[in-house]
Amino acid sequence: MRRDGRGRGASAAAATALVCALGMTAVPEAAQAAPGEPAPRPDPGGSGGPGGKSLEEVRSEIEGLYRKAERATDAYNLARERQKRQERAIVKIARAVVKAQKEMADLRERAGAMARAQYRGGGMPAEARLLLNGDPGDFLDGVTLARKGQQATHGLMSRLERTRVALDRYAESASKEWERLDGSRKKKASAKKQITAKLAKAQRMESRLEKKERERLRRLEEDKARASQAKWLDTGILRELGAGATATGKRAVAFASAQIGKNYVWGAVGPDTYDCSGLTQRAWAVAGRSIPRTSQEQWRLLPKVSVGNMRPGDLIIYFPDASHVGMYVGNGAMVHAPRPGRQVTVAGAGSMPILGVVRPGGV
Repeated sequence: MRRDGRGRGASAAAATALVCALGMTAVPEAAQAAPGEPAPRPDPGGSGGPGGKSLEEVRSEIEGLYRKAERATDAYNLARERQKRQERAIVKIARAVVKAQKEMADLRERAGAMARAQYRGGGMPAEARLLLNGDPGDFLDGVTLARKGQQATHGLMSRLERTRVALDRYAESASKEWERLDGSRKKKASAKKQITAKLAKAQRMESRLEKKERERLRRLEEDKARASQAKWLDTGILRELGAGATATGKRAVAFASAQIGKNYVWGAVGPDTYDCSGLTQRAWAVAGRSIPRTSQEQWRLLPKVSVGNMRPGDLIIYFPDASHVGMYVGNGAMVHAPRPGRQVTVAGAGSMPILGVVRPGGV
């Protein structure tokens, strides 16, 4: 049964966040090794991976590949969003063109009817027929009718011209949108190519490791994150964090926490798999707020707050290129979708280099 984010799933996530944030420095590093095994951190000069590289070197290279894939994923997601917008714009233009073409056909039919009526009248202008009319009463009635006829003709011609100009404008707009759409498709395809290449290389490297080495690799990743979190906590940051979440922030946190255990898949926005920004976007959508799709756009467009003022529900943007995002859930912890091959999880908010914090819920 899927958790709704408001029951035991959310409570367990909150408890896990507390342990994660406050207990990270309390577990000795050597305790992470299995009984009878040495501490997991290998000798940097030792050969623990493919090509005679140490396991730490392998970890660093794999991490670099996943980071590059994540940057490309952001580019892919942005290109995809732009493609969707451009496709919608083209559909809107097409509908407007159909409407204008129908109006143009109607106006041309009316103009043709006027021309046929004038032909049946001998092709003589209305003004000339009025001057030849000997009856004063008929002359005055004819003047009124002639004026109305002139106004109708002028109005018809003006509408024809406006409709023609509108059709030209639609054609130009459609041409530009098609060019933009083609550009977005090319960027999306290029980003996808980069993603698949980086992921394939990282996965090949991992697949060459023995099962025991893959487990040690995971522990190395955890050790690195733990050390970064401990350093962050040593600054006394938790003493600064005190503001509670808003109602919308609580809903976003509850949803994100309920996704723990689901797989990371690049480009995914749920309900069964997510990438990092897909998770945060979906969580805030459930909370009732629409936010940008990518971590870079979230960083660029959402209101920024200081790290010391962040509260549950805020988004923590990581790395100088804003290529990763997690949701702060309190007690020095965050929920995020880490990378391919991993699941949505709770981690220390300071386990990666923080670029800054944004607040979808406003002040």
